[in-house]
Amino acid sequence: MKQFIFLISLSLICFAKLNAQTDTVPSACYLDIHHLHPGKVKFADVAAAHKKDLAIQRKLNVDFLKYWVDEKNGLVYCLSSAPDSNKVRETHRQAHGLLPEEVLEVTGGTEAPEKHKGHYFIDVHELGAGNVTAADVAAAHEKDLKKQAKHGVNFINYWVDEKRGIVVCLSQAAKASDVADTHKEAHGLLPASIAPVKQGQ
Repeated sequence: MKQFIFLISLSLICFAKLNAQTDTVPSACYLDIHHLHPGKVKFADVAAAHKKDLAIQRKLNVDFLKYWVDEKNGLVYCLSSAPDSNKVRETHRQAHGLLPEEVLEVTGGTEAPEKHKGHYFIDVHELGAGNVTAADVAAAHEKDLKKQAKHGVNFINYWVDEKRGIVVCLSQAAKASDVADTHKEAHGLLPASIAPVKQGQ
């Protein structure tokens, strides 16, 4: 009888573990980019759309982490974790219908603390497919960190899409040229674009 009870208990434990494994959905990190109308995108409107994303994200196993808005150029960047890029698009579609033009599968660095002073900037490096690895970007980022104080910059994080050769950097600085000067002195890799953004989450 005791052996029977033991076997039943063991079966229940294995069943519970199997269910736990089944419920776990592997996720990757994504940065999706919306190209909207320059000068016509308001942070408040993006914040409202983001709330709609948050309201339904769980049913699609998506977790939206942060977003940034470039009002001048009409760009919105959304950082999330999800099982695949289609889940990210589907969440946006069901929430508000605003689909991103690009969804980058990215690897990020170690996030640094944010500072209260300084505007947020996003700069984008377009290095070309197959021309960059996460290890390369990590090494370049370390060089940025060694030079940032000289230019009054605080690099918070970066994300790299190895497949497409795109690197996106998030920083705080007084002006865009300070960020560019840090990159130039650190490793010489200047971004294709750099712009101030407003951050939300």
